[in-house]
Amino acid sequence: MKRSRLSDQVVEELDRMIREEGFGDGDKFYSENELTGKLDVSRASIREAIRILEISGRVTVRQGRGIFIRNQIEKGLDSFASWLRSNSSQLEEHFELRMILDPKAAAYAAKKADEDEIAAMEEALQAFSDRTESENLEGEIKEDRRFHLLLAKSTKNRSLYILMKTMAESLNEGWISSLSVPGRAEKTIEEHKSIFEAIKNHNPEKAEEAMLLHLKNAYEEIRHFMNSQP
Repeated sequence: MKRSRLSDQVVEELDRMIREEGFGDGDKFYSENELTGKLDVSRASIREAIRILEISGRVTVRQGRGIFIRNQIEKGLDSFASWLRSNSSQLEEHFELRMILDPKAAAYAAKKADEDEIAAMEEALQAFSDRTESENLEGEIKEDRRFHLLLAKSTKNRSLYILMKTMAESLNEGWISSLSVPGRAEKTIEEHKSIFEAIKNHNPEKAEEAMLLHLKNAYEEIRHFMNSQP
């Protein structure tokens, strides 16, 4: 698989393997190592794809045992709620860290972003909106992270950008879970617009405030969804 197309194709490729290679309900799927070799991609990319398939109810990951094809009757929001409950501590840590970093990054971006960087962020906003309209979860995740990383890069702080990039690539539960909550992607569009407008207008206080509100809203909706499911 070509690296440049990986983010758009890896989930689709794993889903194809499940369908076309005879895997049925309850069957053990390939290990992360096997998938890394078969697709010639990084383990981080495989793990992200597996998380997406796990949230959507396609597979289940059993600690120390492997990846298994999930019974299709159990698919949907119930499986997502179950995944949230089993990963609640990681999600809390994810959002705690982002609420420390991202608001200040937004404030610095409002001070330092140039015209090209602002234009790139605006393009990412439109791409996210397009993916939401077409209900493309993988595309939403990609464009959401792209917006946040473009913002981080526009701070002109290399250390901050590297830290946020590493977090986006390795600690991705927050992006995946937030955008899987019904209705959250549409709200994210409006919240990103508020952040962007503050950056475009070079208003650090508004940018910081809008980013913190965005993260708080996302985390609260994840928790509300998790607690509302039987």
